[in-house]
Amino acid sequence: MKIPKVPRCLSPNVYPEVPEGGWGWAVAVAFFMVEVNTYGVLKTLGVFLEDLMREFKETNSRVSWVISISVFVFAFTAPLASMLSNRFGCRPVVMMGGFLMSLGMISSAFINGINEMYISIGIISGFGFCLAFLPTVTILAQYFSRRRALVTSIASSGESFAMFAFAPAFTRLKEVIGWRYCLVVLGVMQASVIGFGILLRPIRIESELVKEDSDSDSLSLKQIQSDYELENEQTRTSLSSAISQGSGDSGVTSLSTSDEDLGNAETEAKALMRWGDQDKEILEKSASMPPSAPPSTPPSPVKEELDVELSEGEACPLQPSTPKLLDFSMLKDGAFIWYSLFGLFATLGFFAPQLYIIELSKSQGVEPSMASYMLSVMAVAEIFGRFSIGVVLNKVHCKKTHVLLGCVILMSLVLVAFTIVWEFWGLLVCCALYGFFMGTVGSTHIPLLAEVEVVGIQKLPSCVGVYVFIQSFAGLAGPPLGGVLVDVTQNYGAAFYSCAAGMGLSAVCLALVGVAKSGVCQRMNRNKNRSKNTEEEKNISQDSNPLDFLEVDLVENSSVKQAEDNRSVI
Repeated sequence: MKIPKVPRCLSPNVYPEVPEGGWGWAVAVAFFMVEVNTYGVLKTLGVFLEDLMREFKETNSRVSWVISISVFVFAFTAPLASMLSNRFGCRPVVMMGGFLMSLGMISSAFINGINEMYISIGIISGFGFCLAFLPTVTILAQYFSRRRALVTSIASSGESFAMFAFAPAFTRLKEVIGWRYCLVVLGVMQASVIGFGILLRPIRIESELVKEDSDSDSLSLKQIQSDYELENEQTRTSLSSAISQGSGDSGVTSLSTSDEDLGNAETEAKALMRWGDQDKEILEKSASMPPSAPPSTPPSPVKEELDVELSEGEACPLQPSTPKLLDFSMLKDGAFIWYSLFGLFATLGFFAPQLYIIELSKSQGVEPSMASYMLSVMAVAEIFGRFSIGVVLNKVHCKKTHVLLGCVILMSLVLVAFTIVWEFWGLLVCCALYGFFMGTVGSTHIPLLAEVEVVGIQKLPSCVGVYVFIQSFAGLAGPPLGGVLVDVTQNYGAAFYSCAAGMGLSAVCLALVGVAKSGVCQRMNRNKNRSKNTEEEKNISQDSNPLDFLEVDLVENSSVKQAEDNRSVI
């Protein structure tokens, strides 16, 4: 049965090392558009808040639950999105996400109640947001290493551009065609994610050692076989010399011992021949398989027998390890736990300020017509923040988590400052500073999972879903918690105090990531030293083993010579 060939445009990109560009720039463009159609659309839905309240005669809190449910489903289904992308690949998962978010947005234009919008935008579109966003940011991080922070920051600015452009555009458009047709326009725009998902070609890093390993397998097998043949020839030579000297008991002992060793050597040589034939068949099968299919290497009983007899210093072929579908074992890693808690508390300050800044400005004496500019200032400042943090992280030589920690501390201070200032310009400066630091934190907290001081690039595809899943609870509780505090205190500043408290706790958790990681590294070094000591003890015990059959033959030959010399003297 002939296996069909996979087109090159759909096959993985194979590089000897992280390319730092190449097809990664196309993936960066795709991620920019995904940001526009996910977070950008979510932050623009506030434009239709009053229209929905008027249409369905609902309160502000009930309508705001549409965004809260969508954000919660967005983050809560992250483990499922991570598992699906590891199982089926990033491209089909992102294309399915584009279809679902478009379906939910378009169907919400034909609903007759707010409860139906909870399902259409809250659940269907929210799940589509997750399927589109998470695999895209994961595969983008794999195409870059040194410039990962810079490229991710630039590509993630699509959210800010969308918030800056969509808010005034749809405010005017809804006056012409109505809010329902505006949702249809948004849904059609989100369908473009299906096309951009095709650009997400998977990447495979194969070092030159791995590439040359398959070519050198046959040569190494031939070398081992020739070594055994040479050893057998030397054994036969020692046997013939011992027999020709005509020794009595010594000759019989040497002959019987060498016969057994010859039988073992021939058995090993035959086993090596069978092993070589099996490896050739496996290599031929893997060469005929498509690149996307995982290599299948069934265990060989002959190889298992030889593994016991071959020395530990011989190199075995390297086999690529397949990532787990979902790695909950990372919850045992102290550094990952503290970093997840950082993301949990930081999410409290991600969404509430955008919801309450206009009402806070009105309560502090700012005219309603001028209060609407606060969101625009946040969006522009966030773009600069995303660009700046990418450049800074690309230049610094310290740990990147330390830079992120400084941004989180400054962001918590700005949130406290919102409740102190009273004038228009003071609030405008706070909005600019908040947008800047929001851009620095929001664009880097997920890509920094790939850094060595957190979990590393190898475990990123499996643990990013768990990380975003933990964040989902804060995304659901953040806006309602701020609303409860506002209702109790009758002060919109209370919502900003809760956000500042959450950012302060996140700074403490982020500072403990390095402490936990250093403890893990120390334990790993101790385990390596223990394994090294056990290997040395094993080598010493092997050195003290009896001599092999070649040395036995040489000893027997020397004893035969001594016996002949004694006879001649007598």
